[in-house]
Amino acid sequence: MVATKTRLTDIAEHAGVSTATVSRVLNGKATVSDATRRAVLTALDQLGYERPERLRSNPAGLIGLVVPELSNPVFPLYAQYVERFLSDSKYTPLLCSQGPGGTTEDEYIEMLVEHNVDGIVFVSGLHADSRSDVARYERLLGLGIPLVTINGTNPQLDVPAFSLDDRAAMEMAVRHLVSLGHREIGLATGQDRFYPTLHKIEGFRTALGKYLGTDAARVVTSLYTTEGGRSAAAALLNEGVTGIVAGSDLMALGAIAEVRSRGLSVPDNVSVVGFDDSPLMAHTNPPLTTIRQPVETICRSAVATLVTLIEGSTATNIETLFTPELVVRGSTGPVSS
Repeated sequence: MVATKTRLTDIAEHAGVSTATVSRVLNGKATVSDATRRAVLTALDQLGYERPERLRSNPAGLIGLVVPELSNPVFPLYAQYVERFLSDSKYTPLLCSQGPGGTTEDEYIEMLVEHNVDGIVFVSGLHADSRSDVARYERLLGLGIPLVTINGTNPQLDVPAFSLDDRAAMEMAVRHLVSLGHREIGLATGQDRFYPTLHKIEGFRTALGKYLGTDAARVVTSLYTTEGGRSAAAALLNEGVTGIVAGSDLMALGAIAEVRSRGLSVPDNVSVVGFDDSPLMAHTNPPLTTIRQPVETICRSAVATLVTLIEGSTATNIETLFTPELVVRGSTGPVSS
């Protein structure tokens, strides 16, 4: 137990509450709101103190959390929030992170089935691939294992799906660049086999028609990486674009690198818009204008739905779309004359 006054003060300051409130939480008093209790426990964990025995939750069961490789900073953010909301619901998350040459999604699925998980959350998995077979997910449903998907609603899969409105995101990005005087705008995005990419391309084309009166969309597909962004940007710059919308923040950083390699400046010569607003994008050079995903809200909704399914509710393929937000920073500016 945290006993000294100094430690209570540290925790109170970190959580933004009084020492009396910290004491009530640590002593298991019921007169504290869930939000305050969570803030104190988070402070306790982050400061490296061990929770008192009475505050250690008894898990209700195991939930699989399957995410792509964690080199893209938005995916650790998704994992963090899903784990937090599962823990709030007394479930223990089993994190399954994929990587090139590592354990595959299908191998993780077999492992999770063997561990008798109560449900699974898939983030940007094979469900998002339009060429992928949904039989792996139908098998899970046949085994009575509820699941939800995040980012990449698959129309062939009858499960609750939670995604950003990619079409609306593209409209925001294009409208912003057009408002700055840009008329030559290109899209550098991921492979068009993925549903989020297809929706981005569709939204980009629609926005160009709406704001510039053209269907001549410059779209280059590549990998959702800095290298992919750089190669896609190279092709777009060769076509004379002054504004680039990227399919991810990593692609945007790659695009900026390519612009600079040509002796040009961002945003003086070329404006770049990212996608995700992943951690640290406010601290890049220049700070990145980007489309923010409401990651916390998406994860909260997905976990809440999964818990109700585990508790016996039924579900159909209902897609919940979340509204993006344009965050304007220093990587976009007026078109150069």
